[in-house]
Amino acid sequence: MAAQTSEGRTASFLVTLLRRGTPALATATTGLTDEIADPTPVRALQRISRMAGPVDARYNDGLLLRAARYVVLVPLAYRIVAVPGAFGAFVVAHGAQGALPVGLVALCSMAMSAFGMFWMLRRAPFRSGQAARLLIVDLVITVVFQLVIGLSVPSAVFHDALGVAEKHLLGDIALLTLAVGIPAGIGLAVLSLPVRLLSDWLNSGSADFTQAWSIYPTMFGVLFTGIGGLILVGLGTRLALAYGIRNGRLAERAQQHRMLHDTVLQTLEAISLGGAGDSRERLVEVQRLARAQAMELRQTIETAAAQRAEEGSRPLGEKLAALAAEMARDGLRAQLVISELDDDTLSEVRQIAIRDAVREALRNTMKHAGTDKVVVRVEERDGGIAVITRDHGTGFSTETRPAGFGISESITARLAEVGGTSLVESTPGNGTRVTLWVPF
Repeated sequence: MAAQTSEGRTASFLVTLLRRGTPALATATTGLTDEIADPTPVRALQRISRMAGPVDARYNDGLLLRAARYVVLVPLAYRIVAVPGAFGAFVVAHGAQGALPVGLVALCSMAMSAFGMFWMLRRAPFRSGQAARLLIVDLVITVVFQLVIGLSVPSAVFHDALGVAEKHLLGDIALLTLAVGIPAGIGLAVLSLPVRLLSDWLNSGSADFTQAWSIYPTMFGVLFTGIGGLILVGLGTRLALAYGIRNGRLAERAQQHRMLHDTVLQTLEAISLGGAGDSRERLVEVQRLARAQAMELRQTIETAAAQRAEEGSRPLGEKLAALAAEMARDGLRAQLVISELDDDTLSEVRQIAIRDAVREALRNTMKHAGTDKVVVRVEERDGGIAVITRDHGTGFSTETRPAGFGISESITARLAEVGGTSLVESTPGNGTRVTLWVPF
């Protein structure tokens, strides 16, 4: 167990999980380190020890807390299946003898479990206080079932009848282990022994300790299964969160690199290329580019969300038309040819990926093709949208000139993130064709 901090908040995630049950998943996002999600192969126990490392035991992630509650659906579903199955076996073995009280126990058990599943799946906000009260009611009913059978069924069928109530008991042990933690599950298992002895005494006037103890191997199996499930769900969730955070950081870093490449770097390269005119005219041009770039960066930083909302109302055709107008201001004439498209077939994320990849392809044309004309064709193809940019510039050899950052990241990687592909075809003297495709 990790040493506590001065605030007394740091605790081992595994210990917290075993003590508190699935609600401890609400702490899983704290204390995550890059070592947990490091893809470098390590020993299994070393990986597990990292996942079981320290967390802030006082932190509660509301979303994880709500998601964790669904784990208890498993023991509830078990009771809905196992209790009527045990009752059916009882009726087959003993007929109508004791069937009425045992049937009522089975019916009440199924109703309680069904209500529990409904309560967990309903759309109302999750209330931990209400959940605690329901668990207490379920615990009381578990005890009552055994006492009712002890009082109401003939001694000849008592042990088989009690097997129906014990199915409910086993499900309750698993439920408490997952929902509250191992101490609660063990506590119910211990409590069940005197309850069973009392039920036996109410039925026959004597208590058979050996018979009462016979269910404990099954109880230990249920506890072991519940603990194993708890550990697998807890550590698996924490590993998944660590990988998600790591991949999110990498994706954010790649997006930032693409933004710098597609904005600042493009402007610096345009400045470095120079141009005709005296030094004063060149200085004015550099100032114009710097001012425009500063305005674009400010908009990107301060109004990114507003821009995405505005873009969301524009179909792909309008996005590309706006891009063509943007390129025209920089001296590239882009002829846009668009087939009839259904704007609702392509998600906004994929439309933006296509637009930004086309922007990079057009900027490459401006910098390297030696022409100010390009054709951009948009069409449906192979269950998706294809955008082809074609110029008749100088071209290049794809064998001798490897793909740079613009092609590999601003085009290929950007489309790969949304399930798309890109193909660059070029030969010296014959221009360049870039084919971009994303699925519907």
